[in-house]
Amino acid sequence: MSLKFTVGDLTIHRIIEQETSFLPALDMFPALTPEQLAENRAWMREAGALDARDTLVLCFQSYVVKTPHHTILVDSCIGNDKPRPLRPKWNMKTDNGYMRALASAGFSVDDIDFVMCTHLHVDHVGWNTRLENGRWLPTFPNARYVFGRSEFDYWTEQNAKAEVPPFADSVLPVVAAKQAEIVRDDYEIGDHLRILPTPGHTPGHMAFAFGRGRDLAVVSGDLMHTPLQTRYPELSPRFDVDAAQAAKTRRAFLERYCDTDTLCCTAHFPSPSTGKIRRSGKGFTCEAV
Repeated sequence: MSLKFTVGDLTIHRIIEQETSFLPALDMFPALTPEQLAENRAWMREAGALDARDTLVLCFQSYVVKTPHHTILVDSCIGNDKPRPLRPKWNMKTDNGYMRALASAGFSVDDIDFVMCTHLHVDHVGWNTRLENGRWLPTFPNARYVFGRSEFDYWTEQNAKAEVPPFADSVLPVVAAKQAEIVRDDYEIGDHLRILPTPGHTPGHMAFAFGRGRDLAVVSGDLMHTPLQTRYPELSPRFDVDAAQAAKTRRAFLERYCDTDTLCCTAHFPSPSTGKIRRSGKGFTCEAV
């Protein structure tokens, strides 16, 4: 299994924290029917995306993209020491798997220039901070952390109503440390990174397109969670804030990159997690490279 990809003048590393069973497929997707699941069970199991009990298998990972000028980490996974009682595999975790994976890819926390967040859900911001002497401090001391303006505003509003733990322990401490950049959709890093607005899963969800002059690679975040959603773009998980918008965004994204050479780097597809988007009937596939 390859954890490193070279595309043009980019080098992309997968930093895996967990690859594990998550939720039953029929529970995660309210519109998924037992008949539809049965029709797709064989290829989903062959792809490692569905286990013997029809539970989805997801990967929780970051991507580190090295451009000629910067080292950019996209989405910081689950994190350690975080109270997540609804997710036993994440709750108060203390293992060294993520940092070991980062080191195996040849990076230290000091090497990261930017931390980009596709959105601010719990499993995408966890390593933004780490616990030191009872305080949450930025994990990557030299990095600017980039949050989308509409995403940040949405969670600020939610947190004002009732504390949102991932926002409180993994986002606000970065702001307090003055390492945050809260940006609009026209934000770019040099000529190698652009924002692609992909709302629906959350109001300000963003994908990130990498490459000089054209999209050599795109990191899609939670625009889609499993290969089943490439086959059926209208399938939205119960976590989507706006399921209809997410479905529309997902199909537009898949159409945009269908039959191109752009490497699609998904957040949660099982390994190898990356591939080229190709048409398949009324839907699509993400074919491993």
